[in-house]
Amino acid sequence: MHVNRRSGILACILAATLAAACEKASQVPTVHIGLIAELSGDLPAVGASSRTAAEMAVSQVNDAGGLTIGGRSYRVELAIEDNASKADQSASAAQKLASDSDIVAIVGPNASLGAIPAAEIAESSGMVMITPWSTNPKTTLDTRTGAPKKYVFRACFTDPFEGRVLARFALDTLHAHTAAILYDQSSEAPKSQSELFKTIFAEAGGTIVASETYTSGDKDFSAQLTKINQSAPDVVFLPAYYNDVPLVVQQAKRLGIKAPFLGSDAWSSPDLIKLSDNAVEGFYFCNHYAPDVATPEAARFVRAYTETYKRAPDDVAALTYDAFGLLFEALRGAGQVDRRATRDALAKIPTYTGVTGTMRFPEGSGDPIKSAVMLQIRGGKFVWVTNANP
Repeated sequence: MHVNRRSGILACILAATLAAACEKASQVPTVHIGLIAELSGDLPAVGASSRTAAEMAVSQVNDAGGLTIGGRSYRVELAIEDNASKADQSASAAQKLASDSDIVAIVGPNASLGAIPAAEIAESSGMVMITPWSTNPKTTLDTRTGAPKKYVFRACFTDPFEGRVLARFALDTLHAHTAAILYDQSSEAPKSQSELFKTIFAEAGGTIVASETYTSGDKDFSAQLTKINQSAPDVVFLPAYYNDVPLVVQQAKRLGIKAPFLGSDAWSSPDLIKLSDNAVEGFYFCNHYAPDVATPEAARFVRAYTETYKRAPDDVAALTYDAFGLLFEALRGAGQVDRRATRDALAKIPTYTGVTGTMRFPEGSGDPIKSAVMLQIRGGKFVWVTNANP
């Protein structure tokens, strides 16, 4: 009996070992994707939207059986890094992900202040990076030659296009002949957007009557707004992030500024409305998509996102979802989990129809040609006004 019992125990151990080995051998292979998001710092709403959309995109693929690459199904796993909404931490996060041989590509950062330094690391490391929300041209251009980077792409339109859309809207829809500008001189996207708006508005026949700046972290804008008020503009262009806008517009109202404010896509977070105490009611801004006039692709995304997270997705969420859609298509086309093959496959995608519309990539460029929308803040909501086609 003692021998039989011992033999039975050994047999059980052997069976368990064999079962574990078989289970390990049958495990689905994994493809690892990095995500760099602004989870803390000045733009936590941006990072939160990016993370939730990324997790939903990955969950949907995994629940459907995985991502088919070269005839095999791969489970997708995220490696998430917080850049704290800072340039130096964006570079560090990109370096950490690039140094991990398991990571095949990076999505993010979103804000241009982090996307630009992260893009430098991605390019030098030969790793694909797709930024969902960075509109600054510097993100996808080689700083030395001005030529397009080979490994860096974006899912959004660029500042030059947005500048044209905003300038034409101010002139043609708001019938503004004069404009004042207030922007953060220390932040890449607002600075770029202000310069382009200024040039395009003036070239189209408008007059810039005031151009004022501030620096990230400032809370008192009374000096700049007083000068703007004295210039009596028809419209005030404020390409500021959602966390700065409420303070600016509230102080503007107290100073008696009656001109409407016009914003960029940096206004797009719903937190803008929560923080502004109705001070942004009636104002306009340019954005990447409008949930209230959603295409079938967008409607499915909005419905799934709202069911999952109990809130409507903003443009950062939609763009992040599109960035993962682009990357998944590239990985399928690559036929292997390889950084260079993924880059080559991504560069061969001529058009991609996503939540935020159809993107057309010119040969050799990581910048898609796509439409924008103009939204108005009305009744505490973002309401579609018009589309702006390239």
